[in-house]
Amino acid sequence: ELLERAKKGGGENAILRHTRRNKKLFVRERLRLLLDDGDFLELSPLAGLDMPYGDVPAAGCLTGIGKICGVWCVFIANDATVKGGTIYPIGVKKQLRAQEIAMENRLLSVHLVDSGGAFLPLQSELFPDKLHGGRIFYNEAIMSAMGIPQVAVVCGSCVAGGAYVPTMAEESVIIDKIGTLFLAGPPLVKAATGEDVSSEDLGGARLHSQVSGCSDHFAPSEEEAYECIRNVVSTLNCDPVPEEDREPDSPLYSPEELLGLAPLGYSCTLPVKLILSRLVDGSRFQEFKATYGTTLVTGFGHVEGHLVGIVASNGELAHDAALKGSHFVQLCGQRRIPILFLQNTAPQPAGPASISQAEAHSNRLKAQASMMAAVACAAVPKITIVIGGCFGTDSYVMCGRSFSPNFLFLWPNARVALVDSRHFPTVPPIGDWTGEELELEQLKAKLEEESSAFYSSSRVWDDGVILPQDTRKV
Repeated sequence: ELLERAKKGGGENAILRHTRRNKKLFVRERLRLLLDDGDFLELSPLAGLDMPYGDVPAAGCLTGIGKICGVWCVFIANDATVKGGTIYPIGVKKQLRAQEIAMENRLLSVHLVDSGGAFLPLQSELFPDKLHGGRIFYNEAIMSAMGIPQVAVVCGSCVAGGAYVPTMAEESVIIDKIGTLFLAGPPLVKAATGEDVSSEDLGGARLHSQVSGCSDHFAPSEEEAYECIRNVVSTLNCDPVPEEDREPDSPLYSPEELLGLAPLGYSCTLPVKLILSRLVDGSRFQEFKATYGTTLVTGFGHVEGHLVGIVASNGELAHDAALKGSHFVQLCGQRRIPILFLQNTAPQPAGPASISQAEAHSNRLKAQASMMAAVACAAVPKITIVIGGCFGTDSYVMCGRSFSPNFLFLWPNARVALVDSRHFPTVPPIGDWTGEELELEQLKAKLEEESSAFYSSSRVWDDGVILPQDTRKV
């Protein structure tokens, strides 16, 4: 339901206004024309859905990954039905994450620009800091220096700071009658100089294609613009994805059953091998240290034909389990094998009550620190799926967001929090509450709300909530 709501952008009235004016295409129609088979993986589709920006329903831009002429690319496409494509803080965060993915994975970057620029009332959250809007242009320059191509289509308004996006790209296309590019539009010209000037004369497609040279290609229509970009991509000398010789084996057990296996509790009693047998090709899994540190499952398997090392939570991350994890992650680093983390961390155990417990606790911490260092330093791609709980320091050890996995996805049942609110002390019935008990209950309610997968995803703390049965494909 939330994904369907996000797909509606700014709502039916905004879509009607967008499509009637100059017969502009909706953002998803543009992507269907541009991408091979119109197929793509959308990143953080729920970003901004419950953010406190009044009636803004979403981030105002689509980001994702798809193929153009067989070449993998990252795209950033403004959705002008959301406040005219105006950039809000969450939209900046989403764009920066897409650029980070492009740099990490050396993927071609494609911009579909249809934006009214920054939302000025929130300029203090958009402009001045290191990871605010200006970082988009910094990243464009860095990506050019890295040899990562960037192309752009001006398919609507392209105003103020946003005007630098297409002009810093390697090649750009502007569409006649609907594409405009300027630092300040006609209303500001009128206010500043008293002069009346049309959008076309000030920054239209013909001006920038024939006079200023800001655009490299003129397109009479949207359809011709996306065909032009596809032709540009074919000349970038990027290697297309090689065709697989054979289809990978499906798991012996249906991935559809993952929906019924998604753990609603986080006590880690669910044997994680039940999940692995529905994820890996042919349900084949070569386990590493199978009988040692069994609360962490490690081993090798293939997902859609790709060899991966798998590190999966199977209970509390005890001393032996952390040592095993450290060893296995180092092996993957040496062999240059990507690592898939399946995270369902147990809530933090209670503090030690005796000397022997304190010693065991210290040993556990040292082993976890060793694994944490191994995960941080492993120079291979890392993908993390939170299939259950993501609590406390265990989430760092299992390559949570702060350890920069290449991708991080959540199942809808996932919970992300420093502590599990259900392990708080219980309070008496409502009529007998003291001030401290009321405060505790309010804190529990706050933690419960803020730990949901959807709270996380709307703030781009991850790359999206995915259905369990789609995990292999994603």
